[in-house]
Amino acid sequence: MKRVLQFALGLAVLPCGIAAAEVNGVVRIGVMNDMSSVYSDFQGPGSVLAAQMAAEDFAKISKRKVEVIAADHQNKPDVGSAIARRWLDVEGVDMIIDLPNSAVALAVAERVRENNKVIIGSGAGTALLTGAKCSPNTVHWTYDTYANGHALARGLLDAGGKTWFFITADYAFGHDLEKEATDQVVASGGRVIGSVRHPIGTSDFSSLLLQAQSSGAQVIGLANAGGDTVNTIKQAAEFNTTAKQKLGALVFDLQSVPPLGLKIAQGLMAINAFYWDMNDQTREWSKRYQQRHDKKGMPNHMQAGVYSGVLHYLKAVDKVGSPADGRAVVAAMKAMPTNDPLFGTGQIRADGRKMHPMYLLQVKTEAESKGPWDVFKVAATIPAEKAFRPLKDGGCPLVSN
Repeated sequence: MKRVLQFALGLAVLPCGIAAAEVNGVVRIGVMNDMSSVYSDFQGPGSVLAAQMAAEDFAKISKRKVEVIAADHQNKPDVGSAIARRWLDVEGVDMIIDLPNSAVALAVAERVRENNKVIIGSGAGTALLTGAKCSPNTVHWTYDTYANGHALARGLLDAGGKTWFFITADYAFGHDLEKEATDQVVASGGRVIGSVRHPIGTSDFSSLLLQAQSSGAQVIGLANAGGDTVNTIKQAAEFNTTAKQKLGALVFDLQSVPPLGLKIAQGLMAINAFYWDMNDQTREWSKRYQQRHDKKGMPNHMQAGVYSGVLHYLKAVDKVGSPADGRAVVAAMKAMPTNDPLFGTGQIRADGRKMHPMYLLQVKTEAESKGPWDVFKVAATIPAEKAFRPLKDGGCPLVSN
């Protein structure tokens, strides 16, 4: 734990206060995520590295100074809110990014709105960030529960999975993910038989899996993420669950595969916004990232989203001339097309949703894989307008009907 935080905080200089930061023309970016628990390998120091790389690449086109700091929200909304208060009121942070754990993201978004700064959710999942809880200070970057819940549910329904049972993380993200998948199941003529919920960081899923098995559902939908998803799939393999039922991991990322191994993970489907091996540009950037990563890992789509989000934010700050007015910076982010080597070109909608294609990925077999991180193949590309919730359906107060 101590080593991880030293890595992250080593990218920052000591706090100099709001006035000093503004006088010196420094843009301060805070990466807030889980540094020590179930999401630490999926965001953690890897997201901090992505933010630092964006700041360094921005320095090639701008003389504006940028500092990156980081903190562990411990998956607790009160801790995240307290960190945000200190960063915004005392340490002069202009933008907060990443924020896996939707309950934390929603709490921090309110704090950021009050202070008129900027929040970019890359690890955050809940579609409420662009729905009822949207804000002129919020941008939701990489994925959301609507895109993942609906797209993966459609794929499994098309494959014959008409009856579902959910194993769900018991907080805002899991509830939202289950709801979005359920909406798709019901709309497509399927049926949800039941669900069970678990706290973050659960180690024993045996009783939950037994309930899912006894339900007789054709699909067991995993409305959780990170280490919880990995542990659920591992224990499902031990129970031989997939002999009669399909697993639908609604959030499944690059770092989920190595701890499972291809023998267990092969064939599983995932919805991601980025994969490191998609083209020459993604490969070149990802290899740079890997060389500097403390575990020599490749970036997942949420870490790539941190890089992309930071870079676009900084371009908008340059256009506005200052990071002081967060609403003005977000307005500029929406007005400017997004363009970077990882996500290509795109845009940010009025509700704050970053629009880009999503990809249906399938885990390779052992015979197909050529290396430790060669784990996915692209099964389908989902255009942005089909992947994300229609603008008119979100209920965002910023959107005029």
